[in-house]
Amino acid sequence: MEQSYKTIPAEAIELKTDSGASRRVSRGIMQALEQNRLTPGQRLVETSLAAEYRVGRNAVREAVQWLAAHGVIDVTRHRSASLRYLDAAETLDVLEVAEAIIGLLVKAAARSCEPGSHENQLTQALAVVEQADDTAFARARRHLYGALLQIGGNRELQRLFPAVGLHILLAQYRAVVDRRQSLDDFRAMVVAVTQHDVEHAHALGRAHIAHLRRAILSQSEN
Repeated sequence: MEQSYKTIPAEAIELKTDSGASRRVSRGIMQALEQNRLTPGQRLVETSLAAEYRVGRNAVREAVQWLAAHGVIDVTRHRSASLRYLDAAETLDVLEVAEAIIGLLVKAAARSCEPGSHENQLTQALAVVEQADDTAFARARRHLYGALLQIGGNRELQRLFPAVGLHILLAQYRAVVDRRQSLDDFRAMVVAVTQHDVEHAHALGRAHIAHLRRAILSQSEN
């Protein structure tokens, strides 16, 4: 039988089972989403997830609760959980919030970036994105965002970023994402961050999402 879930704040989740097991499930779902093995709107069956990841059903429930609290999964009473799917209005809402968040994220990184370790961290993260194939690109992009978040050190941004829904949007509109444009954006952002060009970094972060918005709207008009 499929299990229904109730969304609760992430901080309220009590890990009553092996937290390593629930982390394995949540990371597996994220990786499957990034690799297009799971798609937005797809339903998740508790028993299937438990068998796939060789964990107990409580671990699956905890993973689903955590992902629901971070905007990855939709939960509806008396129905199984499903990966979040954005309608047209929600897509525009996510883009609006993501533009502000990514701009602030890159701005914070430019303000806090230190020579040496931070520069090396960004250079390595960018190299991984540049070398990634289609399957690995989404994961590499997420790691670059994570490096910028870590360098920026803004704890409120670190708390908010996972819930913005950008990862769902990028998975849902995978076919329209211009990879070359994204790479150009990332290269420019890394340069601005390492040069401590705070305001330019802010503008580049916002422009990165603006490029994505244009691609999505262009698809909708066709």
